[in-house]
Amino acid sequence: MDLHQTYPGLEDLRAAAQRRLPEFVWEYLDSATGQEATKRRNRSALDQIGFMPSILHGEQEVALNTRFMGRDLPLPFGIAPLGMSGLIWPDAEGHLARCGAAAGIPYSLSTVASQSPEDLAPHLGPEAWFQLYPPKDETIRSDMLDRARRAGFSTLVLTVDVPVASRRERQVRSGLTQPPRLTPRLLAQVMRKPRWALGMAHQHRHEGGMPHMRTLDKYVTDNSGGLSSTAHIGYLLRTSPDWDYVRWLRGAWQGTFVIKGVLRAEDAAPLEQIGVDALWVSNHAGRQFDAAPASIEALPELRAATRLPLIFDSGIEGGLDILRALALGADFVMLGRAFHFALAALGSAGPQHLIEVLSKDLEANMGQLGLQNLAELRKLKVRRLPALTGLP
Repeated sequence: MDLHQTYPGLEDLRAAAQRRLPEFVWEYLDSATGQEATKRRNRSALDQIGFMPSILHGEQEVALNTRFMGRDLPLPFGIAPLGMSGLIWPDAEGHLARCGAAAGIPYSLSTVASQSPEDLAPHLGPEAWFQLYPPKDETIRSDMLDRARRAGFSTLVLTVDVPVASRRERQVRSGLTQPPRLTPRLLAQVMRKPRWALGMAHQHRHEGGMPHMRTLDKYVTDNSGGLSSTAHIGYLLRTSPDWDYVRWLRGAWQGTFVIKGVLRAEDAAPLEQIGVDALWVSNHAGRQFDAAPASIEALPELRAATRLPLIFDSGIEGGLDILRALALGADFVMLGRAFHFALAALGSAGPQHLIEVLSKDLEANMGQLGLQNLAELRKLKVRRLPALTGLP
């Protein structure tokens, strides 16, 4: 089967993923919080960023490589962390880590993934990032950093935009609990998706039950009673970080240190003074706060406020969106949901196919703009397009 004929874009992968996943898994992956206005705002704001096509450039060779945080990378995008990746597809973290290593792009493992740093160690490439949800206890914190370092993670990403659990109403309505457990309602959903069910049974036959957050096994001995259905067991360990917490991490972590979840330009200078290496502009894809601006709207002010490298996510659905973010000041782009749509749609072949789709889309749009490399994007004049209305 020619995957590019059957799944030419991310929307095709998304539709296939929805068909293959149980309802509660799909709702966990696809949902945002509240009325999902921030999720829609991300898409709408990206659609309003336009460029004027450029003509008569003759034959061109298009290069997609970039230099980011002192390293040469073949592509300007990577794989963002997603909590409980293993709920989406069996061995999700392993598939994505291997794909990232093979492609030479960053792969990020979440603290609350269903595989641990030690599980992923044999599969990591040089661009391995560990995303930290901040443990309160300093001993646990130090041990977790040491585990990530010994496993081969070179970049630490502290997520700062999840001080409390969000509500994610769609997720709750689907029947998903934390930790996930097979209630009769969920079991009925699972029985209608045999590929997912058989894969999960094979992956977790030695562990029993549903995927869980293996990194935390070492530290959690009691149950999660009293937590809400969207507040997982990690909340028993973690705290809401402050500026002193960031300073402590900067001193404790000797590798590259990134702060994820920055939207306010005024936060850039203090973080720069602490010594962080990059800022990650993100509204958590609308999953945390439903009155946040689109991430792309915050990007230009942050670019003007700092010389630090900027990473971008939230709402990216194709190569054109990647170009939009880079043109407005991002140095690199990360995608989370998209890689999981691809994995759920096509299994192990999905992530590499998505990389090809994004690369082809980048090349096609750069050709329309007369660009031979990504550095030339900064010379383009961005045009504000009218908002699309009356469309489905």
